[in-house]
Amino acid sequence: MRTLSKGYTGKVDSPPLYHTGHDYTTWDTYSDRSSYTRALPPVPADCPTPMGTKGRKELPSPEYLAQTFLARRTFLPDTSRRTNVLFGFTAQHFTHQFFKTDFKKGPGRTWSDHSVDMGHVYGETTERQHQLRTFRDGKLKYQLVDGEMFPPGLQDAPVHMLYPPKVPEEKRFALGHEFFGLLPGLFVWSTVWLREHNRVCDVMKDLHPDWDDERLFQTARLILIGENIKFVIEEYVQHLAGKNFQLLWDPELLFEEKVQYQNRIFVEFNHLYHWHALMPDQFHIDGTTYDMEDYLYNSHIVLKHGFNATVDAMSRQIAGRFGPRNIGPVNLKVAVETIKAGRKLRMQSLNQYRKRFGMPPYKTFLELTAGDAEMAAQLEEAYGDIDAVELYFGWAIENPMPGSVLSQMFVRMGSTFAFTGTLSNPICSPGWWKPSTFGGEVGFNLVKTTTLKDLFCRNMNGPCGLVSFAVPEDVEPTGLPKEGAASQDKGTSQNEEL
Repeated sequence: MRTLSKGYTGKVDSPPLYHTGHDYTTWDTYSDRSSYTRALPPVPADCPTPMGTKGRKELPSPEYLAQTFLARRTFLPDTSRRTNVLFGFTAQHFTHQFFKTDFKKGPGRTWSDHSVDMGHVYGETTERQHQLRTFRDGKLKYQLVDGEMFPPGLQDAPVHMLYPPKVPEEKRFALGHEFFGLLPGLFVWSTVWLREHNRVCDVMKDLHPDWDDERLFQTARLILIGENIKFVIEEYVQHLAGKNFQLLWDPELLFEEKVQYQNRIFVEFNHLYHWHALMPDQFHIDGTTYDMEDYLYNSHIVLKHGFNATVDAMSRQIAGRFGPRNIGPVNLKVAVETIKAGRKLRMQSLNQYRKRFGMPPYKTFLELTAGDAEMAAQLEEAYGDIDAVELYFGWAIENPMPGSVLSQMFVRMGSTFAFTGTLSNPICSPGWWKPSTFGGEVGFNLVKTTTLKDLFCRNMNGPCGLVSFAVPEDVEPTGLPKEGAASQDKGTSQNEEL
């Protein structure tokens, strides 16, 4: 595990060499935290083609690429790894604490703190945090519904949230991230972290009756950061990799190594983490099926069915498979905008990034498409040269490795950024990694032992049901296409789209 951690963290430049504010290294590359950093500099603006010297003088339209190669024809489930819906929402909820693009300023700008800081639970600013706190016993505001703790309504914690006008006031909740009212799956994660924070505050108050509200709050936050990193590495990343080797989070393994205990989020990591293929078209909860339009901005579903039943349902429903032609209609426009953002940032090609991260570049379109000759021919017509295929789009059409959720390219790049971001967290440093940081041995033990199932089950009333990142082999999954469903077609030609 020490060798693995050293290998991955050593592939990221620290301090970074480039950022999205300049085409070359500047002092701002180090100091300007309002810009994403980048692993490779942009394609020079005076190059003969958009991707440098290869490919056509005009790239294919993002809309054509999305409709032809990315759009779902019929839902393709991840029957290999049996990845479930709970895993998909874990990815979305976890990464939104550091992927925070400031779209008003452009795709290269961010309002993130660049770290696993639980800001998506506590609020990115002090003002938002204060609006969410009770200032009693370190706890966050909440409401009780049928004896269960849920996030408060906006009337009790008036933080800024992104709700459309059609959402009634009684269904608007105050959450740490303004975006998290979008989907009930994000509301589930906001709820479990709220419950865990307040529970940990009670534990700390019993141990330290002399502590004031501020110390209880701050210590609970550090414990939750540790719990989050623990199961993300040992269960979440473990599921992604699909390897027999069991990952272990132990910061002490790197105490004798040179480690930068700070992190910067790379724009390439942000683009690669658009995992919209995971999202199904329907959601099945306790015998009820919700289409996507009924699921959006409807967190009240969780209250209707109950927290336990909702989590159990998310754990039993198969998520989508990574690879071509499996992004649903609601998310397809996000794929289009991601392609456009990559072009605005003049990001280098898929093959250039493969070389940057120690992988051989693709030699042919047929190799990229894993032998799909028709798709390869369409891609060659669109791009003209394999070295002109764009990073995000190229990754999105790669097929997963055998036994893995993701392609080899993403595992290599994603693991590099993920290990660097988690292992460089301040709580992993020699000065912080000790019982006193977490309120004593009890808090330290929570950080070192918490699992995904622990987190949910100790914050549920009654039996907790199934809690997992994959549907177990002995459990009948939900969400699989009905027999006889239409198979995916091959899309339209570029001429038809134009």
